[in-house]
Amino acid sequence: MTVSPARHTSGLSREQRLQQVISRADRLLASAERINSRFTRGRLAIFIAGAVLCVTFFHAGFYHLGNIALAAFVMIFLTVARYHSRLARGMHRLQAWRSIKRTHLARLQLNWRSIPTRIMPEFEGHPYGIDLDLIGPHSLFRVLDTTLSSNGQTRLAAWLFHQPPNPTEWQARQSRIKELSRLPLFLDRLALEGSLVGETELNGSRIQAAIEPSVGFPGLMPVLIAEAMLATATLALAFSSAISGFPEYWILTFTIYAAIYLFVSGRTAPVFGRAMSLYGELDKLGAVFRYLEGRSYAATPNLASICLPLLRTPTRPSSYVRRLARVAQALSVRAHPLVHLVLNGIGPWDLFFTYRLDVVRRHVLTELPVWLEMLAEIEATSALATFAYLHPEYCWPSPLQPPELEPKSAAIRAKALGHPLIGRNQRVTNDLDLNGTGRVLLITGSNMSGKSTFLRTIGINTCLAQAGAPVCASSFEWTWVRIFCCIRVDDSLDAGLSFFYAEVKRLKRLLDAAVTISASAPPVLFLIDEIFKGTNNRERLIGSRAFITALTRSHGFGLVTTHDLELAEMEHDIPQVTNAHFQETVEANVLTFDYQLRPGPCPTTNALRIMAIEGLPVRSPDN
Repeated sequence: MTVSPARHTSGLSREQRLQQVISRADRLLASAERINSRFTRGRLAIFIAGAVLCVTFFHAGFYHLGNIALAAFVMIFLTVARYHSRLARGMHRLQAWRSIKRTHLARLQLNWRSIPTRIMPEFEGHPYGIDLDLIGPHSLFRVLDTTLSSNGQTRLAAWLFHQPPNPTEWQARQSRIKELSRLPLFLDRLALEGSLVGETELNGSRIQAAIEPSVGFPGLMPVLIAEAMLATATLALAFSSAISGFPEYWILTFTIYAAIYLFVSGRTAPVFGRAMSLYGELDKLGAVFRYLEGRSYAATPNLASICLPLLRTPTRPSSYVRRLARVAQALSVRAHPLVHLVLNGIGPWDLFFTYRLDVVRRHVLTELPVWLEMLAEIEATSALATFAYLHPEYCWPSPLQPPELEPKSAAIRAKALGHPLIGRNQRVTNDLDLNGTGRVLLITGSNMSGKSTFLRTIGINTCLAQAGAPVCASSFEWTWVRIFCCIRVDDSLDAGLSFFYAEVKRLKRLLDAAVTISASAPPVLFLIDEIFKGTNNRERLIGSRAFITALTRSHGFGLVTTHDLELAEMEHDIPQVTNAHFQETVEANVLTFDYQLRPGPCPTTNALRIMAIEGLPVRSPDN
């Protein structure tokens, strides 16, 4: 087990490229705005000129010339309006594309104000999610989450929070992520097609819940046929009465039609709410499916394997989704009472589209879960592929397998390992070589020297590796592990737990997982920060020694940080314990840190220095 300092990471080529692309989009939009203004003025000028010329001709009695001028100006106006509309659509598309690029730049620069905020999944009591900043306002999940749907977000969260994965599935997943990371146009187009439809978030569970129950009612078809016949008879009789003086029998047929409509209208009313909830999401789902169906997969076999449900059916899913969206839109006219009343007065509008919704619903009921599953896989893969594209300097991790290691062993070997949530200009990297179950790297060091950040660096990169994503390192090899952390522990007033008792419960859970030896359970990677910091020095030292000793006999390996320099003596008694440290330098009463991990116990402390520098009544060791 060795540790050594490494170098700062650098490389701003992706950031510079994004800035150039955004600047170019700004210039194009500025030019388009000027053209748009010219179109607006031109349409107004065409309208005024046409109106003046036509009125002049008609007023002078030149009716033929007036008609010709009117037709010509209408054609010119419609032609200009058509090109104006095309320009507006292009501008809207370019603005959406620029927004995607700006969001990419914000993710790359960790500009949290410009990264979209979404409701994140909750993982109460998770063994590492909160500790490693995987979730929260300034979290890895927020940086990664480019998904369009709730299903995609849930799949991405599962890859991060339910680890380790099946090695075979992980291998296929990483191959797909690598493939898509080389297709930035595909990643942007997927996001673009969804964003152009609107801001409505796709919720697969809500779509399924809306289409699963039948929307019809017993006797819908006979009632629909009867209402259609009555509506046809009413129109025919009314027309005959109007042109030939036929008796107004249409009043009788219309009365019967209206009575039946009022009788069944209560049964179709609930369909309106479901249609309103479906339309926006179905429209976006159809747009995404149309893009996926229209591209070629000859050069992307891994992506083709995911999109197989789109390609194997004779009728494309987008056509079914488009039909559902149209029917939902037709039913949504109930939101406009006057229009709704007129349409249903002419014919059985609600009944017909309720029937159509039920027909299309039955067609897609069995296929929709498969399509949503496919979309979730694509979205989660695209999210990690976007992360890989934005960080080309990151490395692809490699799992260690026998004969590289003995079976049941454990290892993490990393070069230039850094924290992905620290800006590249501030990030400091370190090397790590941790081998063997029962190994404990005991880290001592001054306050603010980087101990906690280093634990999170190891944990968050291991989590990324096991999700299939690239890691912030120049090389990273590891064995499959179960991650358990005790870094961020809070007391709980609701549960009646003090800070110390909450820490004890976390450590007990960690130890139980580490001592469990199972053929199917990988070793535990434990990351413990300031062990037993919630109690007094004497009991903390006794408890820490006992706990670390138990860890050295467990099916786990990892790191423990502490301020108790006495624990460093364990290295002499237990071969599995190795010391490392972070330290600081003091110049002119100013503390500076290089955040480099060094072998051996820490030779310095800084608590009294910090107190003295801040003006507390203590004597600094320097004096």
